[in-house]
Amino acid sequence: MTSPYLIDPDDTPALRKERGAFFTPDEITRFIVDWAIRKPSDLVLEPAAGDAAFLVAAVNRLRKLTPNTQVRPAVDGVEIHSHSVRVAHQRVQEAGGEAHISHSDFFALEPKPIYDTVIGNPPYIRYQDFSGEARTRARAAALRGGVSLTGLASSWAAFTIHSAMFLKRGGRLGLVLPAELLSVNYAAPVRQFLFDRFRKVQLVLFDEQVFSEAEADVVLLLADGYLEGPTDCATIHQSKNANSLTTLGKGMIWTPVDPAAKWTSSLINPNALKPLQELLELELFTSLQTWGETTLGIVTGNNKYFTLSPQRVDELGLPPNELLRLSPPGSSHLRGLSLSEELLTRLGQEGSATYLFYPGNPPSPQALAYIKDGHRTGVDTAYKCRVRKIWYQVPLVAVSDVLLTCMNADTPRLTANEAGARHLNSVHGVYFNNEYRDIGRELLPLASLNSITLLHAEVVGRAYGGGILKIEPKEADAWAMPSPAAILSCVAELREIKQDVASLLEHGKLLEAVEIVDKVILDGCCNLSSARIKTIRQARAELAQRRTVRASSGR
Repeated sequence: MTSPYLIDPDDTPALRKERGAFFTPDEITRFIVDWAIRKPSDLVLEPAAGDAAFLVAAVNRLRKLTPNTQVRPAVDGVEIHSHSVRVAHQRVQEAGGEAHISHSDFFALEPKPIYDTVIGNPPYIRYQDFSGEARTRARAAALRGGVSLTGLASSWAAFTIHSAMFLKRGGRLGLVLPAELLSVNYAAPVRQFLFDRFRKVQLVLFDEQVFSEAEADVVLLLADGYLEGPTDCATIHQSKNANSLTTLGKGMIWTPVDPAAKWTSSLINPNALKPLQELLELELFTSLQTWGETTLGIVTGNNKYFTLSPQRVDELGLPPNELLRLSPPGSSHLRGLSLSEELLTRLGQEGSATYLFYPGNPPSPQALAYIKDGHRTGVDTAYKCRVRKIWYQVPLVAVSDVLLTCMNADTPRLTANEAGARHLNSVHGVYFNNEYRDIGRELLPLASLNSITLLHAEVVGRAYGGGILKIEPKEADAWAMPSPAAILSCVAELREIKQDVASLLEHGKLLEAVEIVDKVILDGCCNLSSARIKTIRQARAELAQRRTVRASSGR
């Protein structure tokens, strides 16, 4: 335990979060260090030393490997926080080692490829807070390693590349990384880099959250044999939590089709995605992009002001020509097959905001009064309002054919927009190509409720805090759907089950509805065996459970 005099009273949790500093559990530091350090002569670097958790563990490891008990192992580190540098020096000394710790921004250091192992827990700063000179130095450092990162990349991505460049040939890289490594688009070049440069890549995944303070899922990256790559596969280990690391098995060998693509498929039985590949080749399945375009919804800048319930409309006395029908904020009402005019009316009667304020030019007297009220309460000072030519004129997007829920506890849903309502950016809009519009509106929301599409949503989407599965428009473009040809081949069968499926969804019985759809799409149209369908369902259940278990363990 750290002595009280080592604690900086001014270093609050908020400040640690700002610089991406989260303390690593001892079980994890020991596990990584024991794997990474192989002999007493190994040169060790911890690039984000913090309070030297990894360096202390490294000293302990080196002392165990050193026959001469009088030797004080030397370890190197880099740390940007001045108080932490002093703490790190003292902790390493108390552990029986000698610390050489640079007080510096790691990205400001030129790589020296002299280390046998680089270990640590890189700072995790999201792109919104990772800006200015720090971001510029980070991207330049990654570029020296041949990796071009987008402006959306969080700090850990460049840190991983820069850390590897301090390794000598054959060196080992052991890092605690956000689980974003597996799924986010901006990490694609990092994933490719690891497969290109290392002889062997291992990942340790956790069922439960191990960093409650960070509120983020993590993976352990164990990359061996720097500059001895490429490799075509990775070994995937599964651990319940940090305490279970001592009982890891051999793991599962996983070979991605494309190392740069998302690694989410590494979490499941590789046989589960084989049917999808076969059906894509047979053109019985395709991407959602084949059907049409997926886009973001309307950004009002202040939903509370611009979205109105029918009761509020009556209170304000706004005329109908200054209102647009609206799918209410959120997506809890989009769990069925369609947003009908009847449903939208009922939602309004229950108090939901089913209208968008869209005043005329010039506005009516009633609208002018409401605009003045918005100005009085500061609505016009919000960023999205302030940058508009006319602050109260919300930029519109076209009425979509189908609404796509983008934040989901279970699975993304396609809901036919029968009411012709506008949609906010709490959901996406799907606009079908002309040739597929009629059949798409009628039957794609139904046909999409098959086990392959549900599984693929877990693969192309990404897990967020609270166990939520999020899917962005670009990810939705790649989302696997039954093809137009497949749906046209079983139109009668789909129409026959539509009412039963709608009824099950109305009562929250998603998986029962999926079973009915599977009989038509996967068994009937695609001729998949019950055993293969069972494997697909099991894989999807495992990924969904992984999201919910991690969410509950982090509370």
